[in-house]
Amino acid sequence: MKDLFGGQIILIGVLLIIVGIIIKLGLPIGRLPGDIYIKKENFTFYFPITTGILVSIVLSFILKLFK
Repeated sequence: MKDLFGGQIILIGVLLIIVGIIIKLGLPIGRLPGDIYIKKENFTFYFPITTGILVSIVLSFILKLFK
């Protein structure tokens, strides 16, 4: 049980490092075509549909590699 929990913590740490590197490099994650962005005078609405789907696919693939 301890080994499984420790492995999951390490995996989460590695994923956070990868996300940090992507953000630091300024890759356009979060402003992909298909994301909903509405800006009016006093109102801004952003819903990252495409980004969420892409992140879900990548995380599913990575987690299947470790199972």
